[in-house]
Amino acid sequence: MFEARFQTFEEPETGVALTARLAAFREELRRRKLTGFVVPRADQQQNEYVPPSEERLAWLTGFTGSAGLAVVLPNEAALFVDGRYTLQAAKQVDGKAWAIESLVDPPPESWLAQHLKPGDRLGYDPWLHTSAAAERLAGACAKASAELVAVEGNPVDAIWTERPAAPLAPVAIHDIGFAGESEADKLSRIRTEIGRSGADALVLSDPHAVAWTFNIRGADVAHTPLPLSYALVPKEGRPTIFIDHRKLSNATRDHLERSADVREPDALTRELTALAQRGVQVALDSATAADALSRLIGSAGGKVVRGSDPVSLLKAVKNATEIDGTRNAHQRDAVALARFLAWVDREAPKGTLTEIDTVEALETFRRETGALKDVSFPTIAGTGPNGAIVHYRVTRKSNRRIVPGDLLLIDSGAQYEDGTTDVTRTVAVGDPTDEMRDRFTRVLRGHIAIARAVFPDGTTGAQLDSFARQFLWQAGLDFEHGTGHGVGSYLSVHEGPARISKLGTTPLKRGMILSNEPGYYKTDGYGIRIENLELVVAADLPGAEKPINAFETLTLAPIDRRLIDVAMLSEAELDWLNAYHARVAREVRGQLDAATTAWLDQATAPLSAS
Repeated sequence: MFEARFQTFEEPETGVALTARLAAFREELRRRKLTGFVVPRADQQQNEYVPPSEERLAWLTGFTGSAGLAVVLPNEAALFVDGRYTLQAAKQVDGKAWAIESLVDPPPESWLAQHLKPGDRLGYDPWLHTSAAAERLAGACAKASAELVAVEGNPVDAIWTERPAAPLAPVAIHDIGFAGESEADKLSRIRTEIGRSGADALVLSDPHAVAWTFNIRGADVAHTPLPLSYALVPKEGRPTIFIDHRKLSNATRDHLERSADVREPDALTRELTALAQRGVQVALDSATAADALSRLIGSAGGKVVRGSDPVSLLKAVKNATEIDGTRNAHQRDAVALARFLAWVDREAPKGTLTEIDTVEALETFRRETGALKDVSFPTIAGTGPNGAIVHYRVTRKSNRRIVPGDLLLIDSGAQYEDGTTDVTRTVAVGDPTDEMRDRFTRVLRGHIAIARAVFPDGTTGAQLDSFARQFLWQAGLDFEHGTGHGVGSYLSVHEGPARISKLGTTPLKRGMILSNEPGYYKTDGYGIRIENLELVVAADLPGAEKPINAFETLTLAPIDRRLIDVAMLSEAELDWLNAYHARVAREVRGQLDAATTAWLDQATAPLSAS
């Protein structure tokens, strides 16, 4: 009945094969006269999702998370992950071969400074690190009197004999009816920003920026409609886009050639070299531009202007067409979510459902909207202790049966041509414990605090982050991830530069879409997360002395009433919850069958403080 077409459940490789790979890699390093090597989880453009041909870290270590880094030395090897992946890494990686270390505090550079010896030669691939990352590695080497060596030809590739081919997915035109702004108008705004930076040209190294600027989409990486590509935009004159011509139909090529010259990817280094030889200033994105680009421009006589890609902020602020589209996408998604949650409530108490069953069902309900292009990331469906793994991905080996007494955490999203969704709900199967209800209600109160926030224009995500944590902190609890990330418009579900996080320094602007997803995770017990997407809008606040913003909640799905300790909620919080549920019922129920409508009416019934 149900199937997953956009997701798989295969187990990552483990065991003898990985041990042999590590040994072969060390031999390759010895052949190149390198003491060690740094293997990031990255491609040339620092994409969150990378094609199979770029999964070097997973191939070498077995770790499949979206953020990480490995360092291999002659007698030691370490895998560095952040708090989201600590439990996952421990399950996937051979602890006898690899030490698991912090990616953030302390960072890998601290480990390197302690483990490198004078005279050591640490290699890195300059196409897979930003210049800032390379400088941090160089600093660690300097502390140990070691040398950082930029290599040509990645040594992982030299031993990866069955490495997949690079992707060649067709490029599609993103219609103006969805984009809301022409390429010419976008390029005009970009040139204004180039002028402000003092640069003569800008390299678009982020394929999201290329896709947004030229109103194209692709399928070169999983779950994000990206055409892997670069672009060079001069302050004056015609831009150039660098993309494999085999991806382009005649119509797509004609679309691109209306606003840019189209070249093969290998022409980028030649054109950048020629530009740099004229001594011009070339702007590079600090977050996505490979160190190799900086080295190339500098060696050819140009000057690198490092900073934030101006397109990042431009595309983060959605226009009216994109906002209307994402509202429509969430309305459509809400129908699939209601059907799914009603199905879970009906079937899970029987004790026959598994995590994979829920992933397949939810994807199927979304496909039945007739508009699903892809899931926006692999669905996280964790029950019991698996729910405590923040970025858990179920495999056939880890697949757990859902039984009464469990909490089911399901975090999922969809890619529709008019918008991208991301939603998490935690569902009680059977009777939850008092502790579960306490933790869930604390998470809910933090979620409501973000949803109800009003804040002056210019406020950053870092200033709001503690709103979501305050009720957990009062019980000595916390969660090891940001409260929210930006979301694209039929682009990445994790979009910069704005986020609600301790590290979120970008001011939140009207038109930005961010997630609101506090959580709590009890190791080996259960996981809780509640996530809606929020649109930054103007707030109507009488007497305000400066522009004030607020959030409009876009996601429409019931929050499990069985997990809420109403006595813990303030009157304002209860009012928000009841108003939210009334809105969900009002906007969704007319699109459901009778059985699902009956379920929705019960799931959104008002709660009382008495």
